Amino acid sequence: MAALLSSCCVADDPRNYLNRPLAEGVRRVGFRKWYERELLSSHAHLVLTLLATVAMMGAAEAFGKADLQGKLMDVALFLISAGIGLWALRRYLYLLMHAESVANQANCPDCKTYGRFTVEQDNPQGRWVRVCCRKCGHRWPIEY
Repeated sequence: MAALLSSCCVADDPRNYLNRPLAEGVRRVGFRKWYERELLSSHAHLVLTLLATVAMMGAAEAFGKADLQGKLMDVALFLISAGIGLWALRRYLYLLMHAESVANQANCPDCKTYGRFTVEQDNPQGRWVRVCCRKCGHRWPIEY
């Protein structure tokens, strides 16, 4: 299973398997597209949360009309759906807050240009990148 995930995933970032980490994403597609992809990924998790909620409601409704074996199956499906829903909700909130915290730092402190920078230095262990504004050349760190 791990080999399948590593072969189909775009990035090795444990936080988000579908999108690239900040520095690599900005270098490849630019900040605005990276930000858009982060938001799309987070909202996909919100849709998964809603689907898991519908599955929970379906299992709860089917519970009353089932025999003992069916009730056990409905309880198992309810708990599985609840676990998936909680995981997806946490991922949605994490990815959304991550994208928003980076976006709040994407304004150049000097010229106030939004999202027009290049990545100069990446420090994944320190969880920051040093960026340079393409308009005025000012450098500042973005923490994530």
